[in-house]
Amino acid sequence: QVQLVESGGGVVQAGGSLRLSCAASGRTFSSYAMGWFRQAPGKEREFVGGHRWSTDNTYYADSVKGRFTIARDNAKNTVYLQMDSLKPEDTAVYYCAVDYGLGWGYWGQGTQVTVSS
Repeated sequence: QVQLVESGGGVVQAGGSLRLSCAASGRTFSSYAMGWFRQAPGKEREFVGGHRWSTDNTYYADSVKGRFTIARDNAKNTVYLQMDSLKPEDTAVYYCAVDYGLGWGYWGQGTQVTVSS
């Protein structure tokens, strides 16, 4: 069992930056994969980016590539989502999730990001 807690959301002006954190407890992140997702009002949840430990690859949705960066602190069992050059369309609730080989089975509670124009 793993518990995920996101933090770092807030309100920022367009062009600004935020760093989200996802802290895991109960089990380490060094498993199969972790991902960041987001859901805007009235829209379906979408994949933002993720890291797969088996291949040590990090990958991003086209909409955030070059602006968002995933980083890890294994000692703190925490994964970060650095978001730069934010746009109003990045406004959403952001979630982290972990896949231990059977799909995205564990999710955090989400953190709100609002980008004002």
